[in-house]
Amino acid sequence: MARNEDGGEGGSGGENAAVPRLSSSGRLSSRPDPFLVVCRCFSFVTAVTALLCVAVNILSAVRSFKDGSDIFDGIFRCYAVVIAFVVILAETEWGFIFKFWKVLEYWAGRGMLQILYVSFLQLTHFGFVFSVAVMTRAFPNHRNPTELILLQNIASYILIGCGAVYLVSGILCIGLLKRVRQQRELTREQTREQATKDLEDLERRREELEQLLMAERV
Repeated sequence: MARNEDGGEGGSGGENAAVPRLSSSGRLSSRPDPFLVVCRCFSFVTAVTALLCVAVNILSAVRSFKDGSDIFDGIFRCYAVVIAFVVILAETEWGFIFKFWKVLEYWAGRGMLQILYVSFLQLTHFGFVFSVAVMTRAFPNHRNPTELILLQNIASYILIGCGAVYLVSGILCIGLLKRVRQQRELTREQTREQATKDLEDLERRREELEQLLMAERV
């Protein structure tokens, strides 16, 4: 009988040792997907560039309305701010945006939106430069805001590069690969959470059984 009790205690000790090994293996399998990490970094760069476009266009619109130099340029800048916010919301992959603009869920659609937006910015930029030239000739003391033009050019070049990458990647179905990997990561996370919950239930039942065994021995 003593041997059986010792064997039972040894078996329970083996079970106790097996539980931590399960939890440690669960922690080892929770590494992020490198491909998804790269995609998130690229989306962050695109969103920051679009945010820079928003800042530049807001400053240009305020200047146009304040000086009264070109009201139409200020109106076009307001439209540019709205479109830039759409680009930023598309990078957040908010389901509410995809519900109304399904095309933005695909990388080719995002790329075309960004390229068209930069084209619109360049047209606005040409009108802005023309109005500044006219104002400078009419009023020699009129200052040319080269800082805004430089910031707009930098943001436009970066954003058109991001749009080209999106367009080519969408044609190569890399966006589809990203969505598949995201779904796989979501399924893996749900499975991990369920396994953790089951492990906690097993741990709780083991403690209850140990308490019952202790009560019987007493």
